[in-house]
Amino acid sequence: MNAKRIFDLLLAIMGILMLSPVYLCIAAILKLGSKGPVCYKQLRVGMNGKAFVLYKFRTMYLDSDRSGLLTVGDHDCRITKAGYLLRKYKLDELPQLFNILIGDMSFVGPRPEVQKYVDLYNESQRRVLDVKPGITDWASINYVHESELLAAAEDPEIFYINTIIPTKIEQNLKYIDHHSLWIDLRIISNTIRCVFWHI
Repeated sequence: MNAKRIFDLLLAIMGILMLSPVYLCIAAILKLGSKGPVCYKQLRVGMNGKAFVLYKFRTMYLDSDRSGLLTVGDHDCRITKAGYLLRKYKLDELPQLFNILIGDMSFVGPRPEVQKYVDLYNESQRRVLDVKPGITDWASINYVHESELLAAAEDPEIFYINTIIPTKIEQNLKYIDHHSLWIDLRIISNTIRCVFWHI
């Protein structure tokens, strides 16, 4: 077991234990606020192209994802009232601590995509699948307002495919080539600061 995995495990266990009251509060709010399960499950592509189930707190009304995978801006009518706050402060991502515990994800690494978009990767871009996906990365920090950028685009999905995905992958490849535990700590620290100071 390498240092990164040990770091992930220890931090995930500590996080789950410390945040258990938060999990319970969010679960209660979601159950009282709208119909549907507390958690949203979606197949994503992980390390070596292996599919895994990613967990999030549900932020949309039941079956809303059937009308499209991308959410645009703060006024996407598919997002619940509680969902707006969960997304704003990235609290919807908290269940992914269990993905880390299982071993499908790491704290830091390329954000996992759905198969639909991974199928568009060229050979060079597919190198992001050589490492475990993460909850956060440099691209997540730089695109913290991604949904607003999509809302302003004439065709959100085309903009996502042609502009956002290539830029994110470029940043992720740089991380893969130059990463360390110290860099991971910087990314985690910058992510927390970005969420609570710049939103």
